[in-house]
Amino acid sequence: MPVLQSYISGQWFGQTESKALISAINGTTIAYTHQEEINFREAVAYARNTGVKNILALDFQQRAAILKALAAYIQERKRELYAISHHTGCTKADSWIDIDGGFGTLFTYASTGRKELPSGNVAHEGPVTQLGKENHFNGTHILVPRRGVSVHINAFNFPIWGMLEKFAPAFLAGMPCIFKPATATSYLTEAAVRVINESGLLPEGALQLVIGGAGDLLDHLEEQDFVTFTGSASTALKLKSHPNIMAKSIPFNAEADSLNSAIMAPDVSPEDEEFEIFAKEVVKEMTAKSGQKCTAIRRVLVPAEHLDALAGLIKERLSNIVVGDPHQEGVRMGALSSRDQLRDVNHAIEQLLETSECVFGRDGSFKPVGQDVENGAFISPHLLINRNPLNDGGAHDIEAFGPVATLMPYSGIDEALTIAAKGKGSLVTTLTTKDPAIAAEMIPVLAAQHGRLQILDAQAAKESTGHGSPLPMLKHGGPGRAGGGEELGGIRAVHHYLQRTAIQGSPTMLAAVTGEYVRGAKVIENDIHPFRRHFDDLQVGESLLTHRRTVTEADIVNFGCLSGDHFYMHFDDIAAKETQFGQRIAHGYFVLSAAAGLFVYPGEGPVLANYGLDTLRFITPVLVGDTIRARLTCKRKIDQGRASPDGHPQGVVMWDVAVTNQHDELVASYDILTLVAKRQ
Repeated sequence: MPVLQSYISGQWFGQTESKALISAINGTTIAYTHQEEINFREAVAYARNTGVKNILALDFQQRAAILKALAAYIQERKRELYAISHHTGCTKADSWIDIDGGFGTLFTYASTGRKELPSGNVAHEGPVTQLGKENHFNGTHILVPRRGVSVHINAFNFPIWGMLEKFAPAFLAGMPCIFKPATATSYLTEAAVRVINESGLLPEGALQLVIGGAGDLLDHLEEQDFVTFTGSASTALKLKSHPNIMAKSIPFNAEADSLNSAIMAPDVSPEDEEFEIFAKEVVKEMTAKSGQKCTAIRRVLVPAEHLDALAGLIKERLSNIVVGDPHQEGVRMGALSSRDQLRDVNHAIEQLLETSECVFGRDGSFKPVGQDVENGAFISPHLLINRNPLNDGGAHDIEAFGPVATLMPYSGIDEALTIAAKGKGSLVTTLTTKDPAIAAEMIPVLAAQHGRLQILDAQAAKESTGHGSPLPMLKHGGPGRAGGGEELGGIRAVHHYLQRTAIQGSPTMLAAVTGEYVRGAKVIENDIHPFRRHFDDLQVGESLLTHRRTVTEADIVNFGCLSGDHFYMHFDDIAAKETQFGQRIAHGYFVLSAAAGLFVYPGEGPVLANYGLDTLRFITPVLVGDTIRARLTCKRKIDQGRASPDGHPQGVVMWDVAVTNQHDELVASYDILTLVAKRQ
């Protein structure tokens, strides 16, 4: 059997057998951890010196491109990972969540980075705030890489997704990662890291892997570093209380297992489609990954009058779940990850039975299908009923981290909300209802103690990704028992790893630091129209002040006829006089169009397309007889590595447009996004 190796300081490390890692399916030894101790001082120093330097030699856009390429590479090699994943007790559907979900998260963050981050390693988080009367002194915020190390400590249930969903935003933010997976399933994580290394895509020092214990790793971290943890609430508290973490105020993000709920609202009855949908969702969350998900449904709240009907439907569905070796045809639920986990789950069930009764899973008839499964970590799904859920304890405190859920009857919405709150904070709750008014009443109350809320009805069920599926676009985490942390959430996750700093100064200085033009900063004016300059040649701050145009009565009439916009403020002189403006005003979109006519270069040139406006505001009304002009300034350049369909390279340019009147008052303000060709 192979000895798993750590990947430390750019080398595979470890040769001597230590702990045997066992197949969850048949109890055979798959691999061994290594006996050699890791020098964590050197590992952290390597990440800090080599990793940080190499990662920050790239900018946000380049790192996003690497994530995309890495996702595609893992996708090509996923079959070999699926073959190993089988031993963790996973069915093909379970492995899909872990493996495809992992590289899918890389794809998502690659896209997020390309769309929302600049070229460079300084992200401007506006808006700019004017701090002086004459606009000589302003303030804003920037986000910059911390120049530290990100340490990720993960649970056993998602050996690949758990690593990649943390790695993606950290790498995008410019931090090297040291990843310590749970030992029981670390053989799958090690295989994934070997695939990543074989891609040759990551800069040296970007990722290190720890097989076995974390030793004194946390002792060597400093103020610029970051720690994330996924696992039990008790372990999260222990790590968060580490003396070095506390002494240096090292950011710590915990995502802990929680007692998540599913609530059937009182408007749903057995005759409704939503009743069947609810039962199906509960069974799916009990059996997916054999219930070993931090987001799995543990407490099922149901109106008291429908308790027996729901219990019967769930029992019927559970009786059709075939448990056994995932290679066997028809198997829908595999094993727990290890015999140790099986022992822990059985112990938790015994504790739950002190306050609940078992209505499915305890009749002694359970037998997994497949050969040599007697030494596997198989368990039947267990459905319990707690008939006194207003009491403390029981399923409100005890989590069986397996295919176990407890039904809880309630009377009235207020009682349901009270019972849900007894979980003391969770990652996710599903509310199934047909009534928007009930959702509007319950969701804001539930939101105070839950990180994510799914509202499930017949319409949503057609496309729902499921109660237990964290998505990279949305926050994953929860308050209280769930750890109080946040992961994922699109660009928010990247921002977690960046340092947010307020900066103050003149517009010119702020523009220099942020890499973006700031109103009032010095501009660059020359004889060449900015629209005639290629992406490569264009500088942030290049600007054009246009000639003037006086707005006439004919302009307003013609624009109204052309657009069909005959709003009274533009055409009814009597009604307009009774408004705050005292007279008719020009259409805002006429001002927008007239400004384009003033600054657009009509001839052929590098500007290829205008694909949107941002931050559009009409500030001062334009009256008949007013004279307007526009200032067009290159605000930001983003090199996303794009090319046209015929292969011509191009970049994205954001232009600041300020339209003023004859009194130099700002009448309209907006940003234009354009594709601009690069030189061949």
